[in-house]
Amino acid sequence: MARKRLEERNVRKLRKNTGGTVLVSLPIELVRSLKWRDGQKVVIKKRGQGMVIEDWKG
Repeated sequence: MARKRLEERNVRKLRKNTGGTVLVSLPIELVRSLKWRDGQKVVIKKRGQGMVIEDWKG
């Protein structure tokens, strides 16, 4: 199977969890470049018609 183009790899679907939470996966290349780890806390902020995901500073 051929690799997807970068633009296609960054398109993600929202998934609804059984508890009603909505999930979205992040591209592994982006997570690795930010040096984020499994279980790490992040902050989600609404900005205009989009959102920003930032590292949690606690």
